[in-house]
Amino acid sequence: MLSNRAKALNPSITLGISARVKAMKADGIPVINLSIGEPDFVTPDCAKAGALYAIENNLTKYDAASGNLGLRQEICRKLKKENDLDYTPDQIVVSSGAKHSITNAIMATVNEGEEVLIPVPYWVSYPEIVELLGAKAVLVETKKENGFLLTVDDLAGHINDKTRMVILTNPSNPTGNVFSQDQLRELCQFFVDKGILILADEIYERIVYDQSFTSIAALSDEIKQNTIVVNGLSKSSSMTGWRIGYTATDTAIAKAMGSIQSHLTSHPSTVSMQAAKYALRDCAEAVEMMRRTYQERRDYIVDFFEKELPELGFVPPKGAFYVFADISVLRDRLDGESLSLKVCDDMLDREVAFVPGIGFGADDFIRISYAASMEDIKEGLVRLQTYVHDTLK
Repeated sequence: MLSNRAKALNPSITLGISARVKAMKADGIPVINLSIGEPDFVTPDCAKAGALYAIENNLTKYDAASGNLGLRQEICRKLKKENDLDYTPDQIVVSSGAKHSITNAIMATVNEGEEVLIPVPYWVSYPEIVELLGAKAVLVETKKENGFLLTVDDLAGHINDKTRMVILTNPSNPTGNVFSQDQLRELCQFFVDKGILILADEIYERIVYDQSFTSIAALSDEIKQNTIVVNGLSKSSSMTGWRIGYTATDTAIAKAMGSIQSHLTSHPSTVSMQAAKYALRDCAEAVEMMRRTYQERRDYIVDFFEKELPELGFVPPKGAFYVFADISVLRDRLDGESLSLKVCDDMLDREVAFVPGIGFGADDFIRISYAASMEDIKEGLVRLQTYVHDTLK
């Protein structure tokens, strides 16, 4: 009864962990959840005000397929103010979350059988989306010593006449690392010279520490013309359930994406779009408060790993709200086909949830989210420390 397309899909490991955590909590088990990929803050009141305005003023009818014009104008203002990027509203497509934006972008630009480069470790849905749309996901291994940031050298042997697109995530999920401007410029100019489209997933761009953020499209006009910027409100404004993502591209791609969306889903919820407009316009202070809180948690975790858990290496996180911890020291001490699954299963027995790195293509690692209270972070890390020391005895 199922299509080959459906049969080929792999279940999401992150959603699987989330389901198990919910089941444990339903059974009364007080599990510490450090696996979650969404902010632990509620949506700011300044964004909720937009939703209330939409409801009270009956802004609940069909809108433009590419998204509400007022929201698209606000996105253009945001891109200009924060990223020094000039786009017009007809170059913006608002979709039901950044995942939907990514799907639209690939559908509009990549043909069946063409190849999409995906650096490893990757966000779990990238390969599945690419393959679901009939393209081929080409996984490109990156190096731990480079912080798992893609380099030109990593691409050797992966590019051919079928290579159509590369997906660059900055800041990274799962590593939390961030490209410098110089690293981006060298890499993205290489893709321009090769005629390879860049899909720039910048959903975590407002959650950056220790350095400034550079949007890929801001590197040069030439790179901008070769780039599809993907962003949204889920992470920065704690609006995961509102489902608002958007793209900024050249006019032709935006028009194609809007046409695709008009037939498949049409625009996102009008109430959500109004909330997003208010979030972009009025919530800068709330966004910065969340960013500072994440940084305080990040600093605590880095200090803990360096002083209390030196057995595990990690990628120093410069953005997002994740630590990618190296558990390879445990490999010879544990049985099982997957090291990261074994460690995460064992930690769930200790009532702490992490995400196994195998879901990101890196089985020697686990992803630890610090989108959680400091109390939970501290206790979760102590339990991880105890587990590691018990395993290494």
